[in-house]
This record gives sequence, C-alpha cells and structure tokens, in this order.
Amino acid sequence: QMDCQAHITRDEYQTIIGVSGSPQQLDRNQIVGMPGVQQLLSTRTPFKRASRDFQSNSTEVVVGDVTIGGGRLVVMAGPCAVENLEQMSQTAIAVRDAGARVLRGGAFKPRTSPYSFQGLEQAGLKILDQVRREIGLPVVSEVTQPDLVSAMIESVDILQIGARNMQNYALLQAVGRSQKPVLLKRGMMSTIEELLMAAEYILSQGNGHIILCERGIRTFETYTRNTLDINAIPVLKKLTHLPVIVDPSHGTGRWDLVQSVSLAAIAAGADGLMIEVHVDPANALSDGNQSLKPERFEALMTALRPVAKAVGRSL
Repeated sequence: QMDCQAHITRDEYQTIIGVSGSPQQLDRNQIVGMPGVQQLLSTRTPFKRASRDFQSNSTEVVVGDVTIGGGRLVVMAGPCAVENLEQMSQTAIAVRDAGARVLRGGAFKPRTSPYSFQGLEQAGLKILDQVRREIGLPVVSEVTQPDLVSAMIESVDILQIGARNMQNYALLQAVGRSQKPVLLKRGMMSTIEELLMAAEYILSQGNGHIILCERGIRTFETYTRNTLDINAIPVLKKLTHLPVIVDPSHGTGRWDLVQSVSLAAIAAGADGLMIEVHVDPANALSDGNQSLKPERFEALMTALRPVAKAVGRSL
C-alpha cells in the first residue's frame, strides 16, 4: 500500500525485511506498530541490498559443486584469452590438477588498443563449453555487452564484468536479470562505494549471486601495472555480505609478484583468488607478462595452504 518493495532475508537469529522506496512514502509509525516488528532502522549506506545492514550473514555463491564465500578458499585460474582448443585443454588440466576449482578464459576481450587481439568471440565460447565438459571445471568468462548475455549463459557458469564495464549500467542490469552468478571487478579508478553501487544494480534485478573482485587501481606508481588495494579486502568484508576475491595478476602485471600478493590477499581475508596461467606465456596473445606457467601455479597453490590454515580457511 505504501508503494515500496520488501526484500526478505533470514538467518538463525532474525528475519530482516529491507524496504526500498522513497522515504516520503513510508509511514514509520505504521511500520513500527505492525505485529512482529522489533525495531525499524534506517540504512545510512546508499548500497542498500549489498550492505550488511540488510543481510548480516555472509553470502555464499554456489556454482555446481563449488561454493565461493564459505570456509574453503576458491582459486580461479586459466589464460587471459582463449586462443585455441589445445591451449585451453592443456591449461585446464594443469590448473585442475594443481587444485583450481574454476577455469577462467576470455572469449571476448575489450582491449585498450583496437589493434590488439580482441578474442575468438563465439568460437571462443564453443571452446570453453567443450573444455568445461571434458575437464569438469566450471568456467568464468567476461561478457562485454548486454546482447551477449543470453548466448554466454549457455556456455559459461559465471559471467564476469570487467573493470572497464563496472559502470556499464545496462550490462549490469542484463546480467542481473539472467540470475546467473556474476563476478564483478572493481574499476581501475573506482572507489569502494562505486563498486558496491555497481553490485546494487545487479541486486536490484533480483540476482544475489555476486562475487566482488579487487584487481588493483590506477595510481601514480608505474613499476607495477596497477596498485593492488589490500585495504579493500577487510573494508569490503566489513561493509558487505558478498564474497570477495582478488586478482593479483592484473593487480601487479608481473608474474614474479603474483605469489607474494596472493599470500597477502589470503592473509587479509579474501575468499579466493583469480590467477592467470598460460602454458606458453612468452607467446600468449594477451597478458603473457603476468601469466604463470603451470609449474609456478602449482608452487603457488602449495605456498597458499599454510597461509589459508593460519587464517582458519582451507584450500
């Protein structure tokens, strides 16, 4: 009757009804007087549904037999771009055997230069679909425009929103309507609040299967590709119930720094990692400088286990 929307969440202690709508439409006295209402709180954050005020218990995103945001850390690994079937199959087997739970690979690649490799597009999706069926790993891949969503949900398990598209609101609403799990990367010049507001666009369409990804921001430092914001991990864990993973490959842009930054991210409370791995980085068509060889990825996974155990997680 007040022309507002009610969003219900429950945990073992309480039921929270988040009400969205214009404040002037709300009769606060009427709501407080309703049977079963213990208290009425105003949410001070602009990201209503992403806030822990709305949902105190942490969200777990389930993809097949993989749970992201639970007690077990999830590592997503694979090449930046799908190049051919052999490359994807070899990489998928290597990362799976080393302990990765999700395979990454880009079929559509938005690049800074229009002359750079843009991905195999539809042919890349077919390769990803074939590899995920043969190797048994769920796949995460980037979607770049709204009209690609329907085609991609048939071939991939997690839709990735890249840093350049974090504020592409039509795309955010499209993946929200898909009800497919979404990996939302932080824009290279975006604040934490802007990242959470981007998540709010997806949540507003009824899709709560969102994974946030810190992948580094642009600063004055030029030694690394980006500056990985370790602060963002505990801040996000405090502000939102959504799981948070870290991409140290883009965060550093250098393969020799990936392991150190990965260990730091897990120690800071991340729910997982996204690592670029390539069987032949020197000849990769995209981001070879930041890609680990399979043997280095295996060494990284070994190094992560004691750190995960120290912070009460498993790998």
